[in-house]
Amino acid sequence: MNIIITGASSGIGYATVLALAADPRNYILAVARSEDKLQQLAQEAQQLHHNNNVVTIALDLTQKDFLPLLKQVEKLGNEIDVLVNNAGGLVNKPFGELQDEDWIEMFQTNVLSAVHATKLLLPYMGQHRRGHVVNIGSMGGYQGSSKFAGLAAYSASKAALGNLTECLAAEYPDLNVAFNCLALGAVQTEMLEKAFPNYQAPVSCQEMAQYIAFFCVHGQQFQNGKIVPLSITTP
Repeated sequence: MNIIITGASSGIGYATVLALAADPRNYILAVARSEDKLQQLAQEAQQLHHNNNVVTIALDLTQKDFLPLLKQVEKLGNEIDVLVNNAGGLVNKPFGELQDEDWIEMFQTNVLSAVHATKLLLPYMGQHRRGHVVNIGSMGGYQGSSKFAGLAAYSASKAALGNLTECLAAEYPDLNVAFNCLALGAVQTEMLEKAFPNYQAPVSCQEMAQYIAFFCVHGQQFQNGKIVPLSITTP
């Protein structure tokens, strides 16, 4: 499968690339802003699996310079099977201290990056097999879940990402592509540390990455337009 993962330079994105790279049938385009961390990712994938099936692309998806990504898509025969919109960020501030810039940052990083990538890549999906767009959401944006002080902007942006997922499934009923959102609970990542300092999550980044990797490849056979909660604790 030809798979694109954004936000691949750290945390769950990094670990998911490594999990998917274990299968030599997968070819992964790992997208993130940090070129140094992406190079480290490619080297680690090669050392672990010896498949040489990870290509890195340093790119800021909140901008609109997509030519480096499209050039790599062209090398794959203009066919993408899976898009994982994992790029994201977190602001932890009391609501009264949030500035417009904080809200803009959260929605640009957590929503618009997914909008840009999905809009760009949909024409290359679903041509020969059912495609899958997987948005990485959060239990913080899941209706009815526990909410926490300081995470209003983050949670609101993740709620928007989940709603966008449902809207896309409704808007493209005849497209051979499924749209799903995984609403993650507490996973041990740098972002969790930023939200909940000194908290130890019951699920490791690598464990969650194994689940995400399986869902990316197989989930479109069973679900479409769904926000799937994945949570033991929140946090």
